Amino acid sequence: MQRVRLRYTKRGRLRFTSHRDFQRAFERALRRAEVPMAYSAGFTPHPKVSYANAAPTGTGSEAEYLEIALTEQRDPQTLRALLDESLPTGLDIVDAVEARTSGLADRLTASVWELRLDGVDPADAARAVVAFSAAETVEVQRLTKNGVRTFDARAAVASLTSEPGSETQGAQADRPTDQPCAILRLVVRHVTPAVRPDDVLSGLRAVADLAPPVPAAVTRLAQGLFDEETGTVTDPLAPDREAVTAAPATTGAADPAAAKAPA
Repeated sequence: MQRVRLRYTKRGRLRFTSHRDFQRAFERALRRAEVPMAYSAGFTPHPKVSYANAAPTGTGSEAEYLEIALTEQRDPQTLRALLDESLPTGLDIVDAVEARTSGLADRLTASVWELRLDGVDPADAARAVVAFSAAETVEVQRLTKNGVRTFDARAAVASLTSEPGSETQGAQADRPTDQPCAILRLVVRHVTPAVRPDDVLSGLRAVADLAPPVPAAVTRLAQGLFDEETGTVTDPLAPDREAVTAAPATTGAADPAAAKAPA
């Protein structure tokens, strides 16, 4: 059985797609592309698809991940193209690699987010970022199915910076307008309870009274393993790519010996 890991996006209006909606769309794409899927056992078999840490509904993303199990070998890049053609524009399959290592979910320990604050002066945003970063704790509240929960939004934030919106117009992230605005870059660790971008925005309102006049446009730019030394988030598919490229070299090393073997 072959396992393939995919990176996909949620762009434009498709950022409002719920995770369940994406699951349905993706399973239809698997059927259209005639992917030889492995299925679970039991009375109601389902295609073996593992989703990892999906972004909240309403947020864009350049870095969502999933893994599928196949009953037949397929070239990952050919598979990526077929699935991408079978999904609506905005839900785009942008990367694929054969799984050669374990623990993809364990390598998703942090995310890089961009928060576009239209109508907010970058100087006001910068002051709010300084106040948030200087605080030891920033308590926020979130409504859950068990009622209102209070938790610290500061501890999970590895870094938070502010920059003028005009400096980032060429990036890939979903941005609905071209108006001047403040852009926040947020690196947040995946902890329990999860700290989401809207929690950080609530924290900025609490510590600095920063309240954008319109809802923030939020986009996940990356997610992966957090490097404590550099403060960066690394590509979670890199170990699989390295294992794939190393495999031919290992095979090639044995060829000379095979050639010298007696016929």
